[in-house]
Amino acid sequence: MTAGPPPATSVVVVSRRRPAALLRCLAALAQQDHAALEVVVVADAAGMDALGRAGRLAGLKAREFAEANVAAARNAGLALAAGEVTAFIDDDAVAEPSWAARLAGPFADAAVAAAGGFVRGRDGLSFQWQARGVDCTGHATPLAVPADRVSLWPGEPGRAVKTEGTNMAVRTGLLRAMGGFDPAFRFFLDETDLNLRLAARGAVTAIVPAAEVHHGFLASDRRRADRVPRGLFDIGASTAVFLRRHAPEARHAAALARLAADERRRLLAHMLAGRIEPGDVGRLLATLADGIAAGQARALPAHPDPAAPPADAPPPFLPLAGTGPRPGRLLAGRPWSAAGRRAAARAAAAGGAIATVLTLWPGLRPHRSRYDPAGFWEQTGGLWGRAGRGPRGRPAALTFAARVRAEAGRIARVRPIGGDLPAHPS
Repeated sequence: MTAGPPPATSVVVVSRRRPAALLRCLAALAQQDHAALEVVVVADAAGMDALGRAGRLAGLKAREFAEANVAAARNAGLALAAGEVTAFIDDDAVAEPSWAARLAGPFADAAVAAAGGFVRGRDGLSFQWQARGVDCTGHATPLAVPADRVSLWPGEPGRAVKTEGTNMAVRTGLLRAMGGFDPAFRFFLDETDLNLRLAARGAVTAIVPAAEVHHGFLASDRRRADRVPRGLFDIGASTAVFLRRHAPEARHAAALARLAADERRRLLAHMLAGRIEPGDVGRLLATLADGIAAGQARALPAHPDPAAPPADAPPPFLPLAGTGPRPGRLLAGRPWSAAGRRAAARAAAAGGAIATVLTLWPGLRPHRSRYDPAGFWEQTGGLWGRAGRGPRGRPAALTFAARVRAEAGRIARVRPIGGDLPAHPS
């Protein structure tokens, strides 16, 4: 791939009924080290009102959008995108400062059509999604990729790299020529449908492990804060649409049976954890069956011809002020001095730095990492607590200074931290 600055990039954020999360997402995007970045927000009335009251409308492109259709909302954002590359992130996610530049970097190679990064989960340390492949039935499986560099994966009919809608990018002209996302997928699998359509063309997808976002799975119209679904209608409908779009009819029944079994298993886990009652399992599975029936009957217009004349040109590129490389600062210490470190982090962020607060408790408390809406990152946990799931998250016995160095080394892969690390707790 050709070295050099990443191409101009538009970031599309779709938001519905989560104005506080939207503002937090935008705060992290304002700290990106990509110097040629514009942000496009497609939000409901509550989101637009929050942007206006916070004084955040200036300097970004925004469109109010009321329909509960994520594919159509993403297309509304795409219509405003003027970057060579268009990236997508959810409103309940926050991006590491290096995310946009790293995700857009592989597009310097003209062969690259799409890219996807890694996604960390609620604790900010464990991976929610890494690299996955997907087949014509929508069944996703892990994909072994090098974790320390970008890898390129040509698509083939019926088999694609699965990019996650909260951490993906596509070459803008190509995506627009393909008609964007298919609005028949009102929720779920819209990006996977795009992956399969790109793969059918032999398009190359870049997997960029160092392009990281943190995804929180906040409450929405379709799920509670504890991830219990409010209904499964849209999952059933989108799966049925996906099968009709991509899979031979002979494979539909088995794929739908697998979906029902997977959802039943998930609901039973929620029931055993006390989050739902036994009667809720049957009720929610009935909404899945209703959705499947609706998806099997839903009208499916033909996809646009990529060779057709392009749509109307978007408004001119609107660079987000203040993005580009920033200094970093890591503030580490004990819990009794955490308030002072947070105040220092807020001041550092207001002054243009990327600030990270690291608070180490005595003992084995598991670590968590979060992004504060005030503009800084904070990680807390025990001196010997594990940072993420798996064997690598379990440290050996460490001194304070050694643990700070270990966490600093991990953080520095995605976020600047500066050069002064405390050797003793404060």
